[in-house]
Amino acid sequence: MAQRQGRQPSGHGSTVWVVVITSVAGFITALDNLIVTTALPSIREDLGGGLEDLEWTVSAYTLAFAVLVMFGASLGDRFGRRRMFVLGLGLFTAASAAAALAPGMNELIAARAVQGVGSAIVTPLTLTLLSAAVPAERRGAALGVWGAASGIAVAMGPLIGGTLTQHLSWQWIFWVNVPIGLALIPIGRLKLQESHGPNQSLDLIGTALVSGGLFGIIYALVRGNADGWTSAPILGGLGAGAVLLVAFVRYELRAEHPMLPMRLFRHRSFSAINIASLLMFLGMFGAIFLLSQYLQLVGGYSPMEAGVRMLPWTAMPMIAGPLAGVLSDRVGGGPVVAVGMALNAVGLGLWALAVEPDASYTSLLPALIVCGIGMGMFFAPSANLVMSTVRPEEQGIASGANNAIRELGGAIGVASLAAVFSSQGGYGSPALFVDGLTPALWVGAGAVAVAAVLAFSMPRSPKADDPRANPATAAAGAV
Repeated sequence: MAQRQGRQPSGHGSTVWVVVITSVAGFITALDNLIVTTALPSIREDLGGGLEDLEWTVSAYTLAFAVLVMFGASLGDRFGRRRMFVLGLGLFTAASAAAALAPGMNELIAARAVQGVGSAIVTPLTLTLLSAAVPAERRGAALGVWGAASGIAVAMGPLIGGTLTQHLSWQWIFWVNVPIGLALIPIGRLKLQESHGPNQSLDLIGTALVSGGLFGIIYALVRGNADGWTSAPILGGLGAGAVLLVAFVRYELRAEHPMLPMRLFRHRSFSAINIASLLMFLGMFGAIFLLSQYLQLVGGYSPMEAGVRMLPWTAMPMIAGPLAGVLSDRVGGGPVVAVGMALNAVGLGLWALAVEPDASYTSLLPALIVCGIGMGMFFAPSANLVMSTVRPEEQGIASGANNAIRELGGAIGVASLAAVFSSQGGYGSPALFVDGLTPALWVGAGAVAVAAVLAFSMPRSPKADDPRANPATAAAGAV
């Protein structure tokens, strides 16, 4: 088995290269979650389409990522993590170019879906490659860098997207990935060591079941208001999606080599942090999808001006993130993540109270700052919590599961908050937009508040959790 794992990088220089490569790759794939948000009005003006098309422009990426990220981790285990990392980067880079060249909404949505496939391969392997290459005593700092890169990418996406859209064109939010991807591919081949995971099997049936189930549910949420929530396509999507997801869980419980071992969820901390992450991303992504449009369509700001005015939110993780890492070493990751989620819930509530057709920017500042601090306290400690609850050889599976659940939360958040928005308001006037935005923000705040309660219920030290959990509980002390 040791031979199959491959030779690990040695020396400080090799470790630095691994941290840099995985962090930059994590940055560009995370960036594409939200870089499109401040470009949405420009895309709508250029390519046409309605709210549903804009939802799919965001959700095609996050949904493809969510349903395939665990399969992407399995591909790395079987065919080689470095090999699949490089192939995934190539697919992501090519799809970015295709999105920039898209002549219409359908082509753009298709390219975004392919981007999500590439990201689903790359993202879990960044964490697996990093964890395998960095010694345990330095892993916390390395994960802090990786988490900060991904967190900043998510936070800075609206600003970068707005700046590129205003000064160049919306196509450049995709072109920006191309030179970075082309540079990372040869560097990754040279500097990363090849390794394989212990599970060489591919769970094709499980992948098909979870993909179909999640697509049915997201499709129903996106189309619900347009087709009617009691119409046959919507009820069929919800029903078929639920049946397929139940079938997925049952199949995974019996499968010899499951894509997602259900025994991991017997660990109380693993279950709690993943459910909380889903709710956190549901509220955060859904709110950002609408708020970036609010600043432009109601506030009258240009794409770049909207991004700049979100800086109190986007800049806070740069300050709060490192402090959260230090604090989590002292008191444990659970309390830090819980406080971060609670702050995000409060921030979204403040947004809901402040938004008006003629609201001043200064009235929005408290919400921006509180959300930014909360988001900065979430990313790195939550990743460390997930990795500390499983055996080292299962870190790829755990990483894939957590990323899938987060992105699934984002896709559900965009679809569900947009459904609330369109049922109560619309694009017809600033007042109508606010009528839809306010209840949507309260729904997002409620979801994140529930996430905070779940996180507060976690044990302070996940290694001391329920002894009935899987053997990862005992092995976590070595992580």
